[in-house]
Amino acid sequence: MKYIIVGAVAGGASTAARLRRLDEKADILLFEKGEYISYANCGLPYYIGDVIKDRNALFVQTAAAFNQRFNIDVRTRTEVISINATEKTIVAKNQITGEEYTESYNKLVLSPGAEPVRPPLPGIMNEGIFTLRNVNDTDYIKKFVQQKEVKKAVVIGAGFIGLEMAENLHELGLQVSIVEMANQVLVPVDYPIAAILQQHIRTKGVELLLNTAVAGFERTETGLKVQLKSGNTIDADVVILSIGVKPDTKLAINAGLKIGEARGIWVNEFLQTSDPDIYAVGDAIEFENPITHQAMITYLAGPANKQGRICANNIALGNKHRYHGAINTAIVKVFDMTVATAGTAVKHLKSAGINHIVSTTHNGSHAGYFPGAKQMSIQIAFSPENGRLLSAQIAGFDGVDKRIDILASVIKRNSDINELTEFEHAYAPPYSSAKDPVNIAAFAAENILLEKSKLFYWNELDSLATEAVLLDVRTPKEVNEGIIPNALHIPVDELRSRLSEIPTQRPIYIYCAAGLRGYLAQRILLQHDFSQVFNLSGGYQLWNACQKEIALLPKE
Repeated sequence: MKYIIVGAVAGGASTAARLRRLDEKADILLFEKGEYISYANCGLPYYIGDVIKDRNALFVQTAAAFNQRFNIDVRTRTEVISINATEKTIVAKNQITGEEYTESYNKLVLSPGAEPVRPPLPGIMNEGIFTLRNVNDTDYIKKFVQQKEVKKAVVIGAGFIGLEMAENLHELGLQVSIVEMANQVLVPVDYPIAAILQQHIRTKGVELLLNTAVAGFERTETGLKVQLKSGNTIDADVVILSIGVKPDTKLAINAGLKIGEARGIWVNEFLQTSDPDIYAVGDAIEFENPITHQAMITYLAGPANKQGRICANNIALGNKHRYHGAINTAIVKVFDMTVATAGTAVKHLKSAGINHIVSTTHNGSHAGYFPGAKQMSIQIAFSPENGRLLSAQIAGFDGVDKRIDILASVIKRNSDINELTEFEHAYAPPYSSAKDPVNIAAFAAENILLEKSKLFYWNELDSLATEAVLLDVRTPKEVNEGIIPNALHIPVDELRSRLSEIPTQRPIYIYCAAGLRGYLAQRILLQHDFSQVFNLSGGYQLWNACQKEIALLPKE
């Protein structure tokens, strides 16, 4: 058997290595148009920022080492330029010599990855404007920053890579501005979690310009000018384009393979393309979202590597291993804050017409009496019909990674809130509480499902009925530090003795700092003949974060 794999970074290299472990006698050819294979592209920003000192640490394998260990014919700087599916051949071009030649295959695997978006803006090809996708990009950026004595950097786009680049350039001592066309950073997460992160970014001295589009770039004697559609400009010595990526489907299209609704290479549950002898993995493929059942593409290394293993199993052992899709579990460190997500964001649940309830809770990362506990904000979305967990997002400092992994495992298994209420975790004061933040999030959801609690949300305050009573149950000290306008203030511990101050026939909307005391107040009122009582999800602090960020947005 002869296997050809096109693309040798995450999915392609994983496929090749697994194929060899399953089939020692096969001829395996691995083509990569770039210079390097199997490198840690997620680590590239940290090498630029000198967090990773040794460039060689970025390489999981070299071509020579991969060949020696796995007996795989690795051909770097060689681009596969065409596929003849009928003849089962490919044409490859050596990028150094220009030589073109043909190779035959029994099975072909496409792992072409994705290409950075570089819109046709005026001046975008000027010196000092970079994208970051591979090792060569990293080398160019690092060399430019060092040799040009760069002081001001502008990052266009506030996705995962954009925020990581902003952090690392800031840590090098550069003055950093982030320009994002959307009204929030990290578009894959929902606005409340993004708002928490945005406030943290601003505390670091990074300029954050949201709802702001770039019109073009101009090279001057002193550097670059980033021209905004608003008419304003930003001075820069270096610009990093992090606008996004798109699947590299050119080879597949020219080969006549099916392209799906999301504009990725269509694959079936066995990772086969529309040609049964051609498989595909990684950033270029589309598959069914296991929650929305809509076509999706994911640009994450984790799913790509797992797809590579599944793909190899199906090629060598027959189509027995089904790929069940990805729920886009992702995490990012932004300075000392961590944001993580799993499942389908609330905004996408809405657009897909999936019924859901959202709840936000705030808890310490470990036992409050043990020094060093830091707040963690968890937003979950779940089905009102069966409690199935659909989405989870976290913003915090310590322990975010372990909590998102717990929540992701529940989402992936199509499991529900009940499982989370009983989730057994490792507990000692330095690591957690007897009731972990994940348990607390589930308890809040369970109360909703049991109809013991009804919520309202930060963005609904302006539309409350005129007869509604807004009730603040925080302490006087907290109220002095900030209050939602027109709120009646009765601390929760005084509530039972002051029930006469609250109208019984009007809807009551309660809030505290985080939501717990609001829930306690809600339970008191509901059992004292108040029928319409709602608690603010996420409390005052979530409302305050969102309102502050909205106030900073320029008008569209």
